[in-house]
Amino acid sequence: MAEKEGGVVAKGHQEGLKMAISLLEEFGLPLGLLPLADVIEVGFVRSTGYMWIVQKKKVEHNFKIASKIVSYDTDIKGHVSKKQIRKLKGVKAKEFMLWPPVNEITIDDPPTGKIHFKSLAGITKTFPVEAFAAGQ
Repeated sequence: MAEKEGGVVAKGHQEGLKMAISLLEEFGLPLGLLPLADVIEVGFVRSTGYMWIVQKKKVEHNFKIASKIVSYDTDIKGHVSKKQIRKLKGVKAKEFMLWPPVNEITIDDPPTGKIHFKSLAGITKTFPVEAFAAGQ
């Protein structure tokens, strides 16, 4: 891992995936939240919580339990902290015929088993946390 912008950077798919999963674990987020493919780089600046992920191509994933298709762009960035990601860019969830960007993900604390996705358009959707477990 290298340093960049005061943060830690993992290059390549295996190292990047490992770092992304360890960040999800550290901040209490479901391990299947970021189904990544062909990762080029993952970075994290601990002092600000800023993280970024670069992958070769866009990924669409169907979370079956939540009945939700989510699109992950080639560049994903946001600020991660305990049980939440704010100022998220590069993630969209399909709502009918629209793809509104998801800009915040929060898990209830104290735990209720619920995870909330908010868009800039003011749409909030709530699902069971287990819908985003690894392998879903």
